[in-house]
Formats: sequence, structure tokens, C-alpha cells
Amino acid sequence: MYQELNEEMIKEISSKKGEPAWMCEFRLKSLRKFQELDMPKFGPKLDIDFSSINYYKKAGDSTSNWDKVNCAIKNTFDKLGVIEAERKYLDGVTNQYESEVIYHKLDSELEDKGIIFLSTDDALKKYPDLFFKYFNSLVRFDENKFTALNGALWSGGSFIYIPPHTKLDRPLQSYFRIDSMALGQFERTIIIVDDDSELSYIEGCTAMSYSVNSLHAGVVEIFVGKRAHVRYSTIQNWSRDVYNLVTKRATVDEGGLMEWVDGNIGSGVTMKYPSCILKGNNSRGNSISIAYARNGQVLDAGAKMIHIGKNTKSKIISKSIASNGGIANYRGEVKISKSASNSNSFVKCDTIILDDESKSDTYPLNIVSNPTSTLEHEASVSKISEEKMFYLMSKGLTLEEAKELLVAGFIADFKKELPMEYAVELNRLLKEI
Repeated sequence: MYQELNEEMIKEISSKKGEPAWMCEFRLKSLRKFQELDMPKFGPKLDIDFSSINYYKKAGDSTSNWDKVNCAIKNTFDKLGVIEAERKYLDGVTNQYESEVIYHKLDSELEDKGIIFLSTDDALKKYPDLFFKYFNSLVRFDENKFTALNGALWSGGSFIYIPPHTKLDRPLQSYFRIDSMALGQFERTIIIVDDDSELSYIEGCTAMSYSVNSLHAGVVEIFVGKRAHVRYSTIQNWSRDVYNLVTKRATVDEGGLMEWVDGNIGSGVTMKYPSCILKGNNSRGNSISIAYARNGQVLDAGAKMIHIGKNTKSKIISKSIASNGGIANYRGEVKISKSASNSNSFVKCDTIILDDESKSDTYPLNIVSNPTSTLEHEASVSKISEEKMFYLMSKGLTLEEAKELLVAGFIADFKKELPMEYAVELNRLLKEI
């Protein structure tokens, strides 16, 4: 039984969450905008039946004790390696199951330092002024059909505030899981890293496979302070019946650095372009990503860098792999404005195609609006060399082992940027392909 997307449902969700009146009004305004807007006019075809989606499902209340989590849900996260990773590698975790966060924990020493790490729903209740200041200020609800849908239905996600002059020894992590058929997941993540502070944040995503489509339409807003440094690492491994349509954006103040490390392995269709707005002088933005598309997958991914401040720098490295009829596209944008004098950007897109049925295209938009700045763009598309394959197989490797070795070498630069436990997970995923 699917949920009808209407104002009554939105009011019911907001009421169940105990939200203030302004948030309910915001949700309703977003719903009306969603109903007005057309589907995106670029990228892969989106054949989404919005009448056949379950838009909200709560599996339990949030807790900081795994023993209080439903046994089946706990076992799911345990098999994914999430519980072990928390114990070994992380300073704090948020784990979302379906529409709500079901487990959250932050090291008590970090709480004493003034660090805030909560589900976004809890942040709205506990820090309403801080929440209101940043929510919907960087990714507006009316930008496109899916930001509007997120505005109407957002639930879960992480809210992080790192005070000035604070550095975490270990990363914070959020993990998002869909286990229900035809579910829509719409988390909202807000990260504020104040002046002279650092944060490493990692994100994982998986879903069960079904014969009908699910929808993931998250929104991420990141605010990087003066001389602050944020690294946001993602390995997305949604099942192939998931539409992954995400808006991720950061604004970077003077001397700050924002790094996106973005891996796209799963989903049937992905549209994701992490962005940096380099508004402060001497600010920097980097993005390194891979997209591995196989049969039935269209991965349309890339990055955007908007230069506003003087002496700003950006770098985009994109690695795309297509096999068994998959489509892996790069879509990116670099704009160096008139005000961004003495700025520079470097873009490199490399694609490897593993057979005759697969495809890859590059869609760059590069604009330089002042004479003192530079922009370089390199792109290459290649097939696996028969000579290399013959050489590796002459050393005793099978065809699949030889392909695996060549792919591993192709993405080596990306793997170096990942936290150790995610590099191990990426190796495991690639072996399953």
C-alpha cells in the first residue's frame, strides 16, 4: 500500500515529529513547488512513478545502545561492518534505517569540547536558532524538483557543528540503509566547521534489491569556515533499483579547504555533482571521484567548482569505468567569476571501457570571466589494451583477474584518498562486480 503524496500526509509527518509550525509550513511550501516543477532537462532519463513510493517509514526510536535496537536491524548493520567500524575507527556515528536515525553515538570527550553531532531532527529541537540559521540557506528548496521533494519530506541525516580551533582525531560517520521495497529516503545533512577547525566525515549507503524502484533524494549543506578543512568521503553502493538523486554543496570561506571523495558503485541511475562555492580569498576546493557502471546502470556524476574569491584554486579528478553495457558519464562545471582574479582550476577526466557494449560521455562547462585566471581540462577515453590483457594472462591470471588488476591500477589514486576501512570496502565491492 503506497502513501499518497499530499498536504495531509506532510502535516501528519510533521506532527509525528513534533516540529514547530514554521517547519510544517516550509514542508508544505516545498511540496507545492515540487508539484509545479518539471523533471530535470539534462542527464539520464528518469522514469519515476511518484504514486508508487512509500515516502516515510519509521522502524524505531533512536538510541545510543545497540542492545536496544531491533535485533534484525542490528544484525543488518553488523553484517555491513558498521558496528565494528564504530569501535575501531570512529569518534561518532549516525546510522539511519529507512526514514529515521535508529542509532547515534558521539564520544563524550567530544561533547565536552562543544562539538555537536546529532540527527538533523534532534538538532531542530535542541538547537533551533543554529538550525534555522543554516537550514535551506545553501541548497534552496526551489532549485529543482528533487530539492523541493527533499524539503517536503526530509527526515534523518546528520547535523554537525565543530567549534573554532578544534580538530577531531578520528572521523565521524553516517550510514544510510534502505530495506523496504519502493521506499523514498530523504535525509538532510548540515555540517558547520568553524574557523581553524578540521573534520573528516564518511558516508556509506546500501539497499536491498527488489523488482520495483526506490528513490534516494538527499541534500547536504556544508559550511567551511576561515582556514578550516573538511573532507567528505562517500562510497555509494545502492542496489540497482534505486534512483540516487542527490544535491551536495559546500561554501568555503577565506583560506578554507573542502574535499569531496566520492565513489559511485551502485544504483540504477545516479545524478550527483558535489559542489564548492569558493567565496573566500585563497579558498580551495578538490573533488576526486569514481563511477563504475555495469549492466542496467547509468551513472551521471561529476563536480562543480564556483570561484568567487581571489586567488582561489580547485581541482577535479574523475575516474569512470563502464562494463557489461553500463553508462558512466562525467558532467561538471567550473566557473571563475570576474571577482576571482589570479585563480586557477584543473580538471582531469579519465574513462576506461571494458567491452564493446558500454558507453561513456563527458559534459564539461568551463567558464573563465577574468584575464588573470587559468583553467586546464584534460580528458581521455580508452579501452582495455589487448596486449596488456595477453601479458597478464600469460603470467597465469584468468581474464577476470586480469581485468580486476587493471581496474585496481586505474583507480589507485582514488583509493589513496579514502579512509582505510573504506578502501578495504571498495576492494571488496569491486571483486563482486
